Amino acid sequence: MHTLAAWQSSNRAAMEGLMGIMRGTASDNFRFVTRPSHLIERPWAKVQIELDSLKRVFECVAQTVIFSEDELPTSVIYLVKGQVKLSMNSSSGRRLILGIANPGETLGLAASLCGNRYDTTAETLSRCKLASIDRDIYLDFLAKHPAAYENVARELCLDRTRAHEQLRTMGLAATAPARLARLLLEWCDDGQKTNQGTRLSCAFTHGEIGEFIGASRETVTRIFSDFKCQDLLKSKGSTLIISNVKALELYAGVLKFD
Repeated sequence: MHTLAAWQSSNRAAMEGLMGIMRGTASDNFRFVTRPSHLIERPWAKVQIELDSLKRVFECVAQTVIFSEDELPTSVIYLVKGQVKLSMNSSSGRRLILGIANPGETLGLAASLCGNRYDTTAETLSRCKLASIDRDIYLDFLAKHPAAYENVARELCLDRTRAHEQLRTMGLAATAPARLARLLLEWCDDGQKTNQGTRLSCAFTHGEIGEFIGASRETVTRIFSDFKCQDLLKSKGSTLIISNVKALELYAGVLKFD
């Protein structure tokens, strides 16, 4: 069986190349990762076919825990369809949502590569399609095709960027309204621009939103009520319309004056 130690020793040059890529700018690296089957973006059809042949595809219903903190990874898992919530728990039982994984991402990649225990919990938000490769088989594949490290590095940069964004929200925003404003501004990047403002589809409960920003459900409900009274946003069902982005930026402490 191929061991991690032997893999690292026989591929020292490839790992040095990986670290070189990791030292690059995260925003330059992660944006190229688009599909779980494309660890190799080059037109190497035979290699791609080999990678796809190693996968086992399966589906999960909503609220399925794919892996939990402190579990040892036995496979590499790709998200093909749906969304997955990534979170971590404190010793007191409080949960913090780190982010949402979208199709094209590899879940828990760092732990799978190193053999360390998972430091997050991955739970499906909707019905999802996933694909997995046994960890040892995956490491053998990387040893056989070192060029695949390039996209592995990009995926790791995506994880790093997600963690940095969460740290920025939690660490630089001193109050719960500021943290919620930052979260809504992040979601605005994927929102639809309309004459009324930026339209967002939000399927999260106030309790789950609280897990994004380290606040209680009651606090989130109160802040939303305050934002509505100030005409910062409107809501109808799962739809949010951010009508005053500048005011949200002021709350978040990120307003840029021209």
